[in-house]
Order: sequence, then C-alpha cells, then structure tokens
Amino acid sequence: MKRRLFIWILMLGAVLPAVSQKDHHFEVSKNLEVFNTIYKNLDMIYVDTLNASETIGAGINAMLKSLDPYTEYYPEEKLHELKSMFTGNIYAGIGSTIHYNPKIKNVCIFEPYEGTPSAEAGLKMGDVILSVDDTTMVGKDVSYVSSHLRGEAGTSFVLKIRRPSTGKVMQMKITRRQIQNPVIPYYGLQKDSIGYMMLTGFTENCSKDVRRAFIDMKRQGMKGLVFDLRGNGGGSEQEAVSIVNMFVPKGELIVSNRGKMKKTNRDYKTTVEPIDSVMPVVVLVNGNTASASEITSGAMQDLDRAIVLGTRTYGKGLVQTAVDLPYNGSLKLTSNKYFIPSGRCIQAINYRHGQGGYTEHIPDSLTKVFYTRNGREVRDGGGIKPDVEVRPDSLANIAWYLQNPSVKDSSDVLFNYELDYFLSHPTVAKPSEFHLTDADYAEFKQRVIASGFTYDPGSDKALKALIDVAKFEGYYDDAKTEFEQLEKKLKHNLDKDLDKNKEVIKQMLETDIIAFYNFQRGAIEVGLRYDKQFKEACRLLNTPDEYRRLLSPKP
Repeated sequence: MKRRLFIWILMLGAVLPAVSQKDHHFEVSKNLEVFNTIYKNLDMIYVDTLNASETIGAGINAMLKSLDPYTEYYPEEKLHELKSMFTGNIYAGIGSTIHYNPKIKNVCIFEPYEGTPSAEAGLKMGDVILSVDDTTMVGKDVSYVSSHLRGEAGTSFVLKIRRPSTGKVMQMKITRRQIQNPVIPYYGLQKDSIGYMMLTGFTENCSKDVRRAFIDMKRQGMKGLVFDLRGNGGGSEQEAVSIVNMFVPKGELIVSNRGKMKKTNRDYKTTVEPIDSVMPVVVLVNGNTASASEITSGAMQDLDRAIVLGTRTYGKGLVQTAVDLPYNGSLKLTSNKYFIPSGRCIQAINYRHGQGGYTEHIPDSLTKVFYTRNGREVRDGGGIKPDVEVRPDSLANIAWYLQNPSVKDSSDVLFNYELDYFLSHPTVAKPSEFHLTDADYAEFKQRVIASGFTYDPGSDKALKALIDVAKFEGYYDDAKTEFEQLEKKLKHNLDKDLDKNKEVIKQMLETDIIAFYNFQRGAIEVGLRYDKQFKEACRLLNTPDEYRRLLSPKP
C-alpha cells in the first residue's frame, strides 16, 4: 500500500508542472483575446474616432510599467532613441548648449563643444541667435530655437548672430553633424604623477579610447590612476569587460548573465593580456554610477584590483535585450540578471514589488555576504558599497539659485557676469593656474546685490512649515517667543550669504569661465582642485601601505 502511494505521488508530481504550464498558456490566450475584443468594440462603438497608435501604445506602456523601469517599447519613430543608447550619438545639430538671456529676451550661445560645427564656425559664448535661414529667432524660447538648430546630419543652414563684444551682426553657413559627446572629456597627469581619467558612458568602442588615454599617461610617467565613473550611467557590458581586461589577466570571469532562457545566458571573460596588472588604481563612484559602470567598479573590487571610493552606487543588476517587432519597432526588455566575480548581483531595488512598483530598496538584513579574491567581505543587493566612503560637499542653497534663476528672478546675474568677464578678458591663465581674484568676487557680489537677485532660503521655508504645524496643534502660543527668536536668526541676508559661501560660488564661477576658453576639459581640470573625493584618492595612491591594507581582509 505504501509503495502504491509513493508511486502515485511521483506520478502526480510529474503531471503538476504540465498542468501549471497549460493553465499559464490558457491565461495568456484568454487575456489577449479580451484585450483584442475590448479594442475592437472601442473602435466600432466609441463616440470618438480612436488613434490606434496612441490608444494601443498607452496600453502597451502601461503593461510594461508593471514590470520594471528598463523594459520599454520603441515604435519606429522613436527607434533612434534606442540606437543612441548603444552608439552614444545623441542628435544631429551644431554641438552647443544654448541659453535664454532674460536681460535681452533672446536665446544665446552658451557653450560650444570642442570639435563640433559650432566651435569650428567660431561661435562664442554670448552670441545672440537672430535667425536660422529665413526664420527669425528673436524673442523665441530655447525649445523653439533648439528645434531649428537640430535636423538631419549633412544638412546646412545659414545662422545669423550678433556678437556682444563688437555689436557686429554676422552670418555663417553651418552643416549639421551627428553629435557624439566625448566619452572621455578629460584625462591627464596631475600632481605627483597621478593620472586622472573621466569616462562618461560605456558606448561603442569606448574601451579603445580608455586604452589610448591610459597608455598615453603611462608613457608620461603615471604612477597611479584615478578612474572617475561618477555619474556614468553605463552602457555596453562588453566594453566594461574590455576596460577591466586592461588591469587583470587573461581568462578572468568578469560578469555572468543569467535569465529564464538558457540561450541568453552568457559568461564574459577577459580575452587578452592586460596593459598593467600592478599599477594602483582608485575608482570614483557615486549614486549615479550604474549598470556597466557597476560591473567595472564591482569587478575591480571583487578581484582586489582597485579601491572603490565615493558613495554607494545606483544598484542596477539587470541586463536588457533588444527584440525586433513588426513594423520596424523594437522592445527593450529585461532578460537577465548579472553577477560579478564574487558571485553577487548588485540589484538594489525590488523591481517586482507590488503592481507596477519598483521603489522598495532591498534592506541590508536581506542581503548576503560574498568575498573578494583576497577574502574581503562584500554584499549583494545594494549597489557597490565603496571601500572608502567620502561624501562630496553639498551645493549651497544660494549657489543653486544662482545657477538656476527662478521664474520670479529674471536677472540671471551669474550668466551676465560670466559673459562680461569673457568679453573683457581675451585670454586667461591655463586651467591649473586660473583663479578669480578677491577683487573679481567683490565685483560679482555687488552685481548680485544690485540686480535684485532673490532666492528661497530652505531654513526659512522649513521654519514657516513648522510654525503652521505648531499653530494647528495648539503649541504655537506657548513657544511663540522661541519661534520669534529663531526667525530673527534665520532671517534672509543676501550680503552675509554671499560672504559665507564665497569659496563655493568662486569655484562655480571659475569652472564656468574656464570652459569658455578650454571647453569641458578645462572645467573638469579646474573642478579637480576643489574635489574632496579626488583629493582623498590621490592621498591613498601616495600612501602605499594604506592602499595595500584596504585591499587586505580585516583580521
């Protein structure tokens, strides 16, 4: 009897998966039929004529939204957006940021990018855009002007501008090109032969650019590298593996993809001998370091090849695959999770939590312990936790408002000061030596005060909110004296705040101004002088014993 019962249980176990699979197929067919019937009835009976692309597209997007934030539908007209993710080609245009100047109520050139049509045509910061071909741009907003500057690569137009320094009206013929922002906007040797390299994205063939920059600095005598991945949102897995391969031996497993379909599973290993497997490296990361950037920083951490410094990374441990759809559309869908050398997946968000929710971060108590090659403890489920945590200085409230003038403040005093400085200084010192003087800052301060610049102090807002709550709950009268005293101490004082935040605002001005003369690379070089995380990275690279200790397991 027991033997027959055991056989029956085995048979039932074999049948259940088949039944479950059959039920799944039935549910899929049933719901597709319901969706199809609903739309047919809407199209036939609904009071207004439906736009099939909009209505069904909204349904598709709602369905995908219930899954994870990376699974997206691209109809034919938006396919260029998907391609740009892999190639880094953003748009076809002139390669310059533009800016609305409220003082003259017109859009101006703000920053031409190096090596683009705007720079080659000789456009300068502050040039007032008057017309594109025969269409006037006078009084138009940024989006309107931008839509006319962009277009098909290879097409030409006549741009009319007025140069503030001379008042001269100029015309120039510009041919639009595919604009690909440089993936390495700056690299170079710093003090004590420490090399610095910033990588902004893992686009096609970026590993070749990284290799060339590394070899160039090594020939100049580089003794240690600071590899900056802060704000790098990722891209190609293969490019990440190729970059790690520069520092680790051939045959190392860097990342594994694992998903439902075995044919999409893949292991990425290093395939060539490294350029340098011993030079000390510090990788800089922050909360916007994601995807392929986390593969790179995580693999370097797991293999004890570099110290990771900064703040915890974003935590994207999912891999997307593009699937071709009928009528030239495409579906970018999440097909795998990726696992770095220690075996951990660093996905930080429970993307399937609830219906359409992916905001719940995985708590530390549910993460698992893994170990680096040297035996150091690391964890999964929360991005890459840096070996050395260094938080950057936060931007002062007044500095943020100077950079982002509010609607009620139309002075835009920061831009106008920088423009006047640029016009009155044909040349300046090189980025590593450029500084604004105290007299320069005093002039800027007076211009801010005279302009009527206003901003919202955060502490004042918070105090008013607290007073409202205290009044609602009946506590205000008892604490009225204290509230009034606190209100006096927190009172808005522009002159005082400009003095208190002098160093931060000077840094902001210097970074913007040097970009006019040396483009983005100059701005980055100036910024390194004030960068806490970069300074700590250099200190570690100049302290070999501490560097080695950090890569050793704790007792």
